[in-house]
Amino acid sequence: MKDHSMASCPTAKAAALLSDVWTMLMLRDLMKRSMRFCDLHESLEGISTRTLTLKLQKLEKDGVITKKDQAYSITKKGQNLAAIFAEMAKYGKKYLAK
Repeated sequence: MKDHSMASCPTAKAAALLSDVWTMLMLRDLMKRSMRFCDLHESLEGISTRTLTLKLQKLEKDGVITKKDQAYSITKKGQNLAAIFAEMAKYGKKYLAK
């Protein structure tokens, strides 16, 4: 019998990684260029410093971003999310843009 729990489902694991808007926007920005904390905070209007800190720590722990010389950048693992982001952007433009 197959295990269909969320813990073993690759789709559920990917969805959990990208589960909120702040994480998606942070990764979108970091895919463009490396950024310092203050730059990310400025680019993500409305995010609290606590939320930003916690999201950055989680992404770093998951190996999606790395921090070097006070700047955050996307890792190879994180770069592999680019295709997902591109498809989401296409969908958003086609079906959600007004």
